[in-house]
Amino acid sequence: MSKSIGHMIASSNPQKVLPKNISAKNIPDVLIHEIIDGVPLYRKGYREVLAKTKTVEEIMGCSSLQFFIIDYILGILYPVINRQKYIIATNEAGLHLDRRNNLSGDIMIFDKNVLTIDKIDTHYSQVHPMISIEIDLDVELERFTENGYITIKTQKLLDFGTDKVIWFLTKPKSVMIATKDNDWRTFSWDQDIEMLDGICCNVGKYLKEKGSEFA
Repeated sequence: MSKSIGHMIASSNPQKVLPKNISAKNIPDVLIHEIIDGVPLYRKGYREVLAKTKTVEEIMGCSSLQFFIIDYILGILYPVINRQKYIIATNEAGLHLDRRNNLSGDIMIFDKNVLTIDKIDTHYSQVHPMISIEIDLDVELERFTENGYITIKTQKLLDFGTDKVIWFLTKPKSVMIATKDNDWRTFSWDQDIEMLDGICCNVGKYLKEKGSEFA
């Protein structure tokens, strides 16, 4: 994948953006997962919440496959990462890029020399992570294609100052790695992926070892 963000942004098969008789101003903020260029991106399943067939709590969490992969990655990171140097953020850690852009992430690794104690408060971080790791998409794809969303979010993170963005995508069983100074690469997840400082993971191999049908 190249660095261009001009391709595959708009959905080729756009859905109705909102349910009938529902306007954006009537949608609770809790159903907004992210904001990109001033446009709210809603959580997967928000339509069911508006239709009262699901509760907010039922759509808030990630899938068991997603948290299984997150647990695996964190299990590698925590024992060996330099905790004096880095902070690991999880649980939909929020980033405030500017007044028109709020993003969230599954796993973010911050440099403590950048995210200093005086920058830690009760709001979204206004400091860029060194590494952002994403497992699948958690938004309804109404304004973007999947590739378009991944591309624009990745570019936003890199422009904000993130050194590396890693996407693990469970349906194609692939990994996409993007860095500031190199072409973006996509390949099978059945190989070692360096997260930082020589710390690697291999999601495909791990799932096979555990006997997962998704390996």
